Amino acid sequence: MRPQQDGSVMTIEREITAAPPLQAHVGTVPIAAGEAGAVTTPLRDEAEWRAQFAGLRVAIVHYWLVGPGGGENVVKTMLRIFPQAVVHTLVADPDYSRTIVPDDRLRTSFLQKIPGAARFHRSLLPVAPMALENLDLDGYDLIISSESGPAKGIMPPLNAVHVCYCHSPMRYLWDQYHHYRRDASALKRLVLSITVPRLRLWDVGSALRVDRFVANSRYVASRIARYYRRPAEVIYPPVEVDDFATSPEIDDYYLITGRHVSYKRVDLAIAACNRLGRRLVITGKGPETAALRKLAGPTIEFVGQCSFAELKRYYARARAFLMPGEEDFGIAPVEAMASGRPVIAYASGGATETVVPGLSGLHFAEQSVDSLVAAIETFERDEAGFDQAAIRTHALSFSRERFLDSFARFVAAALAARGTAAGTFR
Repeated sequence: MRPQQDGSVMTIEREITAAPPLQAHVGTVPIAAGEAGAVTTPLRDEAEWRAQFAGLRVAIVHYWLVGPGGGENVVKTMLRIFPQAVVHTLVADPDYSRTIVPDDRLRTSFLQKIPGAARFHRSLLPVAPMALENLDLDGYDLIISSESGPAKGIMPPLNAVHVCYCHSPMRYLWDQYHHYRRDASALKRLVLSITVPRLRLWDVGSALRVDRFVANSRYVASRIARYYRRPAEVIYPPVEVDDFATSPEIDDYYLITGRHVSYKRVDLAIAACNRLGRRLVITGKGPETAALRKLAGPTIEFVGQCSFAELKRYYARARAFLMPGEEDFGIAPVEAMASGRPVIAYASGGATETVVPGLSGLHFAEQSVDSLVAAIETFERDEAGFDQAAIRTHALSFSRERFLDSFARFVAAALAARGTAAGTFR
């Protein structure tokens, strides 16, 4: 697929519409514990990769740096093998961004000059394409875009290799558009109706600027194939599994963690535990917290934002972790499994890849109270059959070390294909 010489968005749209669907390509994937025929590839130390890539001029483009999240952790991890990289972003909160990258290696777009930009960054999406295309990336050999917002839409220099690590195509443009629109105010619905169609065209067209895609799960790879008509190799994101440990004592509660937003379906967990009279501990907070509290019965406990030490204790001593929402990958359930605890997950998205029924948890088929209740009752009948050590061993396949080695090999192959010396394996 190539745009015509005028580069018009409409030309790009016509070509993509006419193109046959591509299948998501699954490449470098961690091997689940006990998988038949599994072959263990020795991992290269990150210091070796750092030395191999030392001569490259590298840019990492991330949508924004305003607070901690899974995408920000991926960028921080990438910097372990690309410490020379300059990080470009639309807007940044300096207090937070300094925990990722020093000020002298951070570049922001003109949106940073808007008062309150870091706080209202999501509202700036309609002008994000313009801001990204004005980022100056001349002189770089390698550009890595970290994509969940519109980061891949930069204008890469002709001789640079551009790889995109895609956490997800923009949900509010594609498969969750109607969900976001239903929850929006009347004014926001009007704005979405006006701006989203053109943003979709830009989003698809900007996928042509990427040399190679990486997806953080097979689920995301399938969405890249559907919306961008591009193959993507799968490399699961890094989880700091060594920060978690099992506990000899298990308490009588279920656990759900994370930001309280509608798609995580915390309401299902509350309703199921209300019906069963089971204790449910809910950490975190978010825009749905007040509404969720109104649904809670006497066995539901909101503990708010807790320290990391407290979170680790909650993980390690829970009967099981509940995951009623659909996630592109889902860091929290892997953290729970690294703590030796089984996960009861909705059978969609990343959970179908990280949660192995009978080994590290079980799935339920429908996002309904009845389905989750049945899953909890099934778990309780079979609870004694789950082995903490086996669950934790499975979680180790999602480690930071495995991510870095897999991603470094992917980048090296992309560079080698373009004849860049640093891409040649030693």
